Order: sequence, then structure tokens, then C-alpha cells
Amino acid sequence: QAGVGSLAGSVQGFFADIYGSSCPLTFIVEPKGADCLYQTAAANDGSLHSVTGRLETIMAGLACGEPNSIAWEIIGNLSDGFISCPDYTAAQGMRILGNPLAGDTKVSAGESGAATVGLVAEAMRDERLSDLKQALQLDENSVVLCFNTEGDTDKENYRRIVWDGAYSRE
Repeated sequence: QAGVGSLAGSVQGFFADIYGSSCPLTFIVEPKGADCLYQTAAANDGSLHSVTGRLETIMAGLACGEPNSIAWEIIGNLSDGFISCPDYTAAQGMRILGNPLAGDTKVSAGESGAATVGLVAEAMRDERLSDLKQALQLDENSVVLCFNTEGDTDKENYRRIVWDGAYSRE
């Protein structure tokens, strides 16, 4: 997941250094209401594109709206794709991480941290997202590494999402 791109860029730089031409696929995931890296990639015009306004999203930690120019140099060259996702994706990730399958460890993830898990789950389960699943090269044998950068920092909102189903798929 990415806000301004600094953490994502450093991780991608590390992977590129370690794996070279055998680098794993990497996709940048942002909230639809603050998708500055996605907008920059989509424009493909050599300029950075900010998202202005209220940046309305439950993924507050990713609601930055302005790309880091240094990180963009890395992300723009090394990313395999950019995904702008709706809030229900992050909420789904929170519910999955907070209620794991038997044998898996429970993770109390916040909205920003759970976005990638929710995205992968949606891509695997929703037939309408078959193009995304194909682009991510996902199947039942895939190994996926998601980074969670946020715990349940807002206990009240965490419960509304995980217990009460707030931000369920529309």
C-alpha cells in the first residue's frame, strides 16, 4: 500500500537490489479517494499528479494525495501496476485479518494496513475481477506478500468495520 510512496519505494528498491531481474511482481495499492500514484501512472506524461480536496477514504494513513518525487522515480520504474481501490476493500481485509482461518494468526489491522489483503481476497473471489486477478497473476498456488503498516488505531471504527460490517461491499 502507498500514501506518498516512500515506504513502497524503499521496499521496491530493496527487492530490486536483492533480486535484480528476478524481482517479484509489485503492485501499488491506494485508496480511490487519494490515488496520486495511480493518477500519475495513468497520466504517463512525466509529471506528478496530486489528488486534492478532502481525500475522502477510511484509509487515513494513505490519504496523502501528493506523490514523493524521489519515491516516484523508483516506483514509476519498478512497479508492475497501480491499483486504486474502494474503501470496502480495506474493510474486507480488516475482517479477514481479524478473523483468520484455523491455524493462522489473528492480526488487528487498521484500514490502511489491511487494504492489500482485502484487494487480494476480492481479486481471488469475485469473478467480475478476473482481469485484475490475471494482471496480478494470482491463482491457488500464488505466494503473496502484503505489508501491514497499521494496527487498529481507532478502536471504535475498528469495531464498526469488523463487528458491524461497516463499509461492506456496495
